Amino acid sequence: MNKAQFEHTIRAAGSILGDSEVLVIGSQAIHASIDFKLDEAERSIEVDISSLNDADGSKADLIDGSIGELSIFQDTFGYYAQGVTPQTATLPDGWRGRLIPYLTPGTNGVTAHCLEPHDLWISKAIAGRPKDREFCRALIDRNLIETKILRQRLEMTASLNPAVRKKVSGFIEHG
Repeated sequence: MNKAQFEHTIRAAGSILGDSEVLVIGSQAIHASIDFKLDEAERSIEVDISSLNDADGSKADLIDGSIGELSIFQDTFGYYAQGVTPQTATLPDGWRGRLIPYLTPGTNGVTAHCLEPHDLWISKAIAGRPKDREFCRALIDRNLIETKILRQRLEMTASLNPAVRKKVSGFIEHG
């Protein structure tokens, strides 16, 4: 998903939710922090979008049903939004205070609050799927993150299984 597609999906989500602010927690959140093409982000055809306040998941369901996977939106454009809740990702404490707002003419008045790259990296490393590890490596290779900050953010990630914490720590240190 490139920036224009990202912006289109943000616009559509805002319209569906009737809100001028959305939360982006997946790999597409990197669009708020870079002004160049990152192949590892553009391989994805979906953006994980949440309402900033969706305690019961109903807004995530609304996104999924309207512009989600296998929707007319995806059939028409070739990409889609995955409706999620803020609890979908495991994130370091204080992540909300580090969100990066993304607002351009292409988002048509809808601000996407995107995860800061270190918080995003931690979330993806915890998820640990091959595509997540590839994405994390790309952020390291492009010098978009600092290992010192990653170590701090890992420590700030509460209630993480010790085995997962050890695995993520090893990934920070050895890639």
